[in-house]
Amino acid sequence: MSKVDKRNKFLAVFERIREELIDHMKSEKMPEDAVTWFNENLTYNVPGGKLNRGISVVDTVAILLNRPLTDDEYFKAALLGWCIELLQAFFLVSDDMMDGSISRRGQPCWYRVHDVKGLGKVHNVAINDSFMLEGAIYHLLKTHFRRESYYVDLLELFQEVTYKTEMGQLVDLITAPEDNIDIRKYNLDKHTFIVRYKTAFYSFYLSVALAMRMCGVPDVYELNGKTIEPYKEADRILIPMGEFFQVQDDYLDYHGTEEEIGKIGTDIIDGKCSWCVCTALTYGTEAQKQLLYENYGKKGVDQAVREQAVKDMYNDKQGLNIPRRYEEYQKKAVAEINAMIDQVPEPGAREVIKGDKLRRDAFRAFLSKITDRKA
Repeated sequence: MSKVDKRNKFLAVFERIREELIDHMKSEKMPEDAVTWFNENLTYNVPGGKLNRGISVVDTVAILLNRPLTDDEYFKAALLGWCIELLQAFFLVSDDMMDGSISRRGQPCWYRVHDVKGLGKVHNVAINDSFMLEGAIYHLLKTHFRRESYYVDLLELFQEVTYKTEMGQLVDLITAPEDNIDIRKYNLDKHTFIVRYKTAFYSFYLSVALAMRMCGVPDVYELNGKTIEPYKEADRILIPMGEFFQVQDDYLDYHGTEEEIGKIGTDIIDGKCSWCVCTALTYGTEAQKQLLYENYGKKGVDQAVREQAVKDMYNDKQGLNIPRRYEEYQKKAVAEINAMIDQVPEPGAREVIKGDKLRRDAFRAFLSKITDRKA
């Protein structure tokens, strides 16, 4: 199946889920304008991204089972994938408000939409809208998985990963408070901590862990005389993979265009604790650091000039040369992650694959989706 066909099949499940959620709103006797608003919230914020997180649940289930999925298996795996996309939408709608972002996925951020089907502007209603996107996850899980033996495992995964992500968001926000940015506090260790919690758990670990639960992978099993803890193995590989992904994101925020990445990069103006500035502070000269202190995260009428001054310093091939440092980082990160994948114990070629044990291809498939990405 082509990438486009795979995406379209996954999107078809969203339409089924959207209709189900809207029918539930109607069954609760919600006013027509509220139903219309929620429908627009769903269609505007949930299906517009690359959908890697969601589709990866389906891909991982198929890899673990080592066979094509039945229609019921596909729907359940895709539904879990869409629950991750709902979680992503919940995070992004609220994050854009906290950051005062302008655009997302090539369109205005939800809170900046001026009119929702004639019902008025979104503005602060986006706060409640983000809560509803999260609430939809647990309604769907209850409806479709309550009778499954792994139902509580699914609930715990979503709750724990959401909480960890919010911890990361807290550290990110207080490290770079909008009214008192001090980049002297930034370093690569702090950046690693933030991205592990803010991005890696929900963007990488969650997809594979949900697929593992659906396939019946236990917490512990024996393989070739060794005790395997598969969820710890997944964590060992997927969290560094999530760090790599966020470094890519930080780099693209400064280096990519709006057409390429679907948003206007604001990390420099917002004073974000990104990999780029942490790298510059780690390897820069005193003069380069001084330029950052004077221009990074400085908002005002001349913010565009200050932002360009930082970008010019990043781009200086005789100086910091952030693009070269990023290329070196990417090669090293991919090699290290592949080495970790190669260490995963997996069933032998003659062993019948039932889906209840880890396979290296589950991690390789995820890594292949993000290596050399441009958006």
